Amino acid sequence: MADETVDETRDEDLADLDEQSDVPADDEPEAPVETGPSRGKLFAAAVGARVTAFGRAWMRAAARQGAAVVGGLALCASFPPWGFWWAAFPALSVLGLVLWSSKTTLRGGLGYGLLFGLAFFIPLLPWTGQLVGAVPWLALSLLCATWVALFGLLAVAVRNLPGWPLWFAAAWTATEWGKASVPFGGFPWGRIAFGQGDSPMLSLARYGGAPLVSFAVALGAFAVTALGIEMYRWWRSPSVGPDGARPMPSVLLPGTCVCLVLIAMAVSWQQVRHASHGATDGRTVTVAAVQGNVPRLGLDFNAQRRAVLDYHVKETLLLAQDVKAGKAPAPQFVVWPENSSDIDPIRNADAAEAINEAAQAVGVPILVGGVLRHPDSTPEQPKSINSIIVWDPNSGPGERHDKQIVQPFGEYLPWRSFFAHFSEYADRAGYFVPGDGNGVVTAGGAKIGVATCWEVLFDRALRQSTLNGAEILTVPSNNALFGTAMSEQQLAISKVRAVEHDREVIVVGTTGISAFVSPDGVDAGRTKFFQPAYIDMQVRLHNDLTPATQWGPWVEWAIALIAVLAVLASAGLAILHNGGLKRPEREVEPASPIKET
Repeated sequence: MADETVDETRDEDLADLDEQSDVPADDEPEAPVETGPSRGKLFAAAVGARVTAFGRAWMRAAARQGAAVVGGLALCASFPPWGFWWAAFPALSVLGLVLWSSKTTLRGGLGYGLLFGLAFFIPLLPWTGQLVGAVPWLALSLLCATWVALFGLLAVAVRNLPGWPLWFAAAWTATEWGKASVPFGGFPWGRIAFGQGDSPMLSLARYGGAPLVSFAVALGAFAVTALGIEMYRWWRSPSVGPDGARPMPSVLLPGTCVCLVLIAMAVSWQQVRHASHGATDGRTVTVAAVQGNVPRLGLDFNAQRRAVLDYHVKETLLLAQDVKAGKAPAPQFVVWPENSSDIDPIRNADAAEAINEAAQAVGVPILVGGVLRHPDSTPEQPKSINSIIVWDPNSGPGERHDKQIVQPFGEYLPWRSFFAHFSEYADRAGYFVPGDGNGVVTAGGAKIGVATCWEVLFDRALRQSTLNGAEILTVPSNNALFGTAMSEQQLAISKVRAVEHDREVIVVGTTGISAFVSPDGVDAGRTKFFQPAYIDMQVRLHNDLTPATQWGPWVEWAIALIAVLAVLASAGLAILHNGGLKRPEREVEPASPIKET
């Protein structure tokens, strides 16, 4: 606009010169007019100024970009297999500082959030592309990172409200909820709470589940950032008054937030430790978890269905021998992992015979992970059910839990014809359909809650089981398709569920990790990867209901409501300040006129 003003002024000067050319010859001519620099020089100067300004802006933004990337990597380090749970605090503190800066615009919030999210999810989820290539892995990471970008946008929108750490923490938790819900049922992997399996913050899961843990970690991190900002302002502020004192920093609100998080953690931890050793009716049950292993890892293990079944039968027969020899306590029921019998044992007599052999040898029911054909299945439209079947040594198959939350892009492929254009593995996705039921089966006199592999990520799965009377929880999994990192991360999620519902959790995988997790989140009897093994332990049955079990969804809804109200309040203040939703126009100084001589 400045160039246009100069050009218009120059045109007016040229018109004046034309008028002067009509002056009679006998009149004395006026002094010549200075036309100033050429148009090319003006253009070059304008371009040079813009390039210089862009370079300076980029250098200023580069520090914030680097901080966002470092913060994302630090948050990833808080998750297994690294397990530096404390790294979540500096990670979010750095992100909070970047988004709090007045130099960060709404668009910048999106960008910095996206960078943070990519640096977090790309190294967290490489196991998703271990067998199907980098494209699905990177696409999933990008999709997850967009939710962090949304958080960045919301954070910039509410940062001018008093008490911004509270609104930042609520916005983070709300975006975690969104990521766990949509699209295709959501992808909860990567919630902050799932990296706190060995942290004292885990105890808060008893009172609000994973959402409260994530909120508390975020609130503590952002409040520490606010404290640091206030102390820095105080240190840099000029002295005032006759005694040279500086104005007091505004540390009351962030300091209160930090204290509340610490106090809540300390109080809840004592409650969790006490509850894990009490709050039962005194009953115990001995349970065996069998990890049979698979002959070969990868997608091709599905072609070895009978071999996988035989491996689990073999390990169960070894358990039966050890029980008879007095080397292991007699279990009251045995748990096999998901897909331990990919051959439908209801329709295939040879698979049923093998399972009967194992059940009769050990003399107790076995929870068998079987793949069943759906009654409505046809060759044109195949349908399968991922089921956990209670197999009695005398009567055979009985109660079962049909997996209700099936995994997109694995157990089924949404928009199959569309995604088939992007991956040759699309045709290998399953045709599983959701089942129904209450998430509880009975075996060995105990009510057992079941969350099959993918289901353990979702708050509603084991909450439903516990509300329906489950006294012990199981997580049968099939991890043969993925690496060790996925199994480590899934075990950390199971620790959150154990504390959340005050229940023993039995995690059993085809290749590991298999473990028993106590109600205080401590794992015991852990197996090694890719080795056949069994765990045989006595555990206590619990029948109480924690606040998280009863009110967990309400906690998440309340936090999300806080985030929504903060955004609305910020928008309202912006409307009052600017007089409307329209962005105020930037004032431009008028160009200096060209002087005439």
